Amino acid sequence: MKIYPNNAAEQLEFDKVKTLLDAYCRTVYAKEKAANLRIHTRKDFIEIALKQTHEFKLLTEQSLHFPHEVVLDISKDLKLLSIPGSTLVGEQWMIVRRLATIAENIFRWFDKEKRLAFPALEKIIENTYYEKAIIQLIDEVVDENGNVKDNASAALLKIRNELGKKRNELRRVFERAVAKLSKSGYTADISESFSNGRRVVAVFSEYKRQVKGILHGESDSRKTTYIEPEETIELNNDVYALENDERKEVLRVLRDLTAKLSVYAPLLQSYAAISGEFDFIAAKARLAMDMHAHYPNVLDKAVMNLQEAYHPLLFLYNKKNNKPTIPVSLKFDEHQRILIISGPNAGGKTVSMKTIGLNQMMMQSGLLVPVHPDSEMGIFKQLFIHMGDTQSIEFELSTYSSHLLHMKFFIENANGKTLFFIDELGGGSDPNLGGAFAEVILEELARKHSVGIVTTHYLNLKVMANKTKGIFNGAMAFDEKRLQPMYQLVVGKPGSSYTFSIAERIGLPKDLINRARTLVEDDHFRLDKLLNNTEQGLQKLEKEKRELHKLLRDNEKLKKEMEQVLNKERHLQQIELLKQQNKISEDRINYLKETERKLRQMVLEWRKADNKEEVVKQINSILFPKNEKVVAGKMARKLQSKYLELNTEITVGAKVKFKRNHQVGEVLELRGKRAIVQIGVLPMNVDIADLVVVKEKIIEG
Repeated sequence: MKIYPNNAAEQLEFDKVKTLLDAYCRTVYAKEKAANLRIHTRKDFIEIALKQTHEFKLLTEQSLHFPHEVVLDISKDLKLLSIPGSTLVGEQWMIVRRLATIAENIFRWFDKEKRLAFPALEKIIENTYYEKAIIQLIDEVVDENGNVKDNASAALLKIRNELGKKRNELRRVFERAVAKLSKSGYTADISESFSNGRRVVAVFSEYKRQVKGILHGESDSRKTTYIEPEETIELNNDVYALENDERKEVLRVLRDLTAKLSVYAPLLQSYAAISGEFDFIAAKARLAMDMHAHYPNVLDKAVMNLQEAYHPLLFLYNKKNNKPTIPVSLKFDEHQRILIISGPNAGGKTVSMKTIGLNQMMMQSGLLVPVHPDSEMGIFKQLFIHMGDTQSIEFELSTYSSHLLHMKFFIENANGKTLFFIDELGGGSDPNLGGAFAEVILEELARKHSVGIVTTHYLNLKVMANKTKGIFNGAMAFDEKRLQPMYQLVVGKPGSSYTFSIAERIGLPKDLINRARTLVEDDHFRLDKLLNNTEQGLQKLEKEKRELHKLLRDNEKLKKEMEQVLNKERHLQQIELLKQQNKISEDRINYLKETERKLRQMVLEWRKADNKEEVVKQINSILFPKNEKVVAGKMARKLQSKYLELNTEITVGAKVKFKRNHQVGEVLELRGKRAIVQIGVLPMNVDIADLVVVKEKIIEG
């Protein structure tokens, strides 16, 4: 990304974000990447970095273990490994082995399931492989303490066995010599020591000529002399020679190991890069969690739709001090490309501008940003900033001259892929003349389809935004009753500078404020007052809108609760209906069982009886009781006298008669081939085929 001026990143405090990121890095590799964090303009580079950080953030939030242990910086050791004829010593091999073990754990972690779940993280290892021969070759030669093993070679094993025997023999002979000298009273308090790797005995200096052997030196006080006894000279020579042979063989074995593993030097360097890369991604994930940052939708065009965007550093500061942070919501597209923010000083205009700029730099450098995850962020190829007093003593430029030089650069270099921020456009000059130049500059930037934010107090720019294509107004909300800024960006309307309101808040004498009002042009004052009233009115409307939404939510909640109560009541009615139907069915079943028992008895009697006519009469009396026939006949005649049957379709609300039991009810509901009929106080679910529509007869008086 092309950035102007050179200190634009510092002005937007991007360097502070990198410092925070560095604190989470544990490897030299990751710290170097944090210090040299690049701002990309290619979507594929940006998206893979964002996805990797997002996936690692999910890992951390789900408390899933990932094997990214820290390994010391071994770049020099690996470089030495690739040089022919070089030799790595035991401790260096332990670090190399640890690196290979970390790589093994990482490759094993990415099983088939993890590769599908975390595809972006898996890309870090997709162009390399794990080589188990590295650890095997090291383990054949070096033990866990970095020492070369006895069986690393046959020659070394033979030398160390012989060396062990000689040392044991030397120890026994030396102990006898010391005991002999000690018995004679020649030895000092410390009877034995080492000099140049050889065992010597400490004797009093006055007896040194009585002791046969090689003189190795004296103490600082010259009271003690160190002598190698005559009996141990030959054995010391043998041990010294064997130790020299051992060193040569160890060096040869390590040189051979270095030569064997030199072919894996590039692979080991890739392992170091992989370990550092995961450490860097983990650092970005931990920073994102601190900032409550998310992965926005990235678009390959110069647009922006931020929802609930926070200034990262301000958010962290306020979180530490348990203070709220007001987010910014803002949209830039082909119709709205340049935002003019107006409002009182210290109201948050510059903070809002920095919030947009810093989040954009973070996103294009692969860092998650503190915005709502539904936000959309485009990619810009240029970032131009002009903030603060730019007076130049070196070039003898006034504030306004320097301001115009920056604007000249903006106009000459801006294009449709440029994101710019201008604080106090036109400031430092006569309001009328500076305002005119400011309009021309904005028109030119709008003509070039650049995207940006401008802060101003000029009324002409606020008016301009309402009539110029691509430019729109925004204002920082201000509570005029309490005379306090609300630090909230409201898009779609200009804002007042609240010059006189702030003067009243500070406590300037009212007569001075009134005199100042009289000096202001009537049109200018009326417009500023109109902006005040408009802003306060919009704040009132916004408050009423929030209250209305709350009432609607409460109403929806009550509606759901009422539906639950009604559903429960319907459920209880259905249960009661089923109980009644079950009772009727149970009585009917009992009646049928009793009838079946009587019929069986009658059949047996019919087989035995001589007078079969009598048995048939009894069976007939059981099947067709006389009383039921009489009752049914009476009910049928009563209904025929009161109701007239109609050959019409059954509908809801119609009166219907049951064909079987001659009861009349009203249809409440139709359910396919069945109907819910109210008979008295009890609704019943019956087959439509068992019903016939009736109407009451008109009885003439």
